[in-house]
Amino acid sequence: MIRVGIIGGAGYTAGELIRLLINHPQAEIRFVHSSSNAGNLLTEVHGGLEGETRMRFCAEYDLREVDIVFLCSAHGQSRTWLAEQKLPEELRLIDLAQDFRDESEGFVYGLPEMNRERIRQARRVANPGCFATAIQLALLPLAAAGLLRDEIHVTAITGSTGAGVKPSATTHFSWRASNLSVYKAFTHQHLKEIGRNLQLLEPSFNSEINFVPMRGDFTRGILASVYTSCPLDEAEARQLYADCYATAAFTHAVEHDVDLKQVVNTNKALVQVAKHGSKLHAVSVVDNLLKGASGQAVQNMNLMFGLDEREGLRLKASAF
Repeated sequence: MIRVGIIGGAGYTAGELIRLLINHPQAEIRFVHSSSNAGNLLTEVHGGLEGETRMRFCAEYDLREVDIVFLCSAHGQSRTWLAEQKLPEELRLIDLAQDFRDESEGFVYGLPEMNRERIRQARRVANPGCFATAIQLALLPLAAAGLLRDEIHVTAITGSTGAGVKPSATTHFSWRASNLSVYKAFTHQHLKEIGRNLQLLEPSFNSEINFVPMRGDFTRGILASVYTSCPLDEAEARQLYADCYATAAFTHAVEHDVDLKQVVNTNKALVQVAKHGSKLHAVSVVDNLLKGASGQAVQNMNLMFGLDEREGLRLKASAF
């Protein structure tokens, strides 16, 4: 059994991670840390775990008792935590914050569709951002083929869980319900990792990525609509994407229109491409808490320990 510890266990991503690991046949959670909830039952914070566990949050933990630690604290805190620790030599880490997505401190960027073999050998993995996952999956086949030659235009919409568990004016039900809004237009923090990885695949790419994120009036899921110039015709483009994702465990290139209900509550990503004049239009959909966060983290854990990528992640979408 893989012995697991979780740091920062009170947020949405930690709740999803706990749900997955409790039902993972090869994993055992040894501790869930939360300074603010120490001593409380996990179910007092994550109500969906009622009947699944009687474990309590802890304030103290022993890293020698686990094989892997998932860092689920807020952005910036993972780097602080790492600097304060004396880690056992064999301990593996997966960071779900953005602290090490530049692959500093020995971390490998954890997008399996891009870095599967590197993840297998890694001891430290930086889980991708949720928007970054959806957008990169829409573009990776083009970048890998050296076909990104123009500006990229992205509009993507996310559910309210993407903003985290802490309440704010823009996550309040009364404001969010029956409402849409743009935020961080052209400045979203995930642009940095997207641009970095596209240039790793296609070093000559130096065009703008024009990203307009939107808040949706639903709880979970991301739909990314991406277009750019492309010399391929539609049949060639669809074949390129099908070939690129033929061996991917969870990402599927499809020819029909995609929607969020096909992927919400699963670790799947669906990508559909079509040609409109000189523009290639790619639409990708993921669950921001699963393939965009905790599900992808478990997928990375599976790779790191030599398991089937799908272990503990064979989840079915709830269509209605």
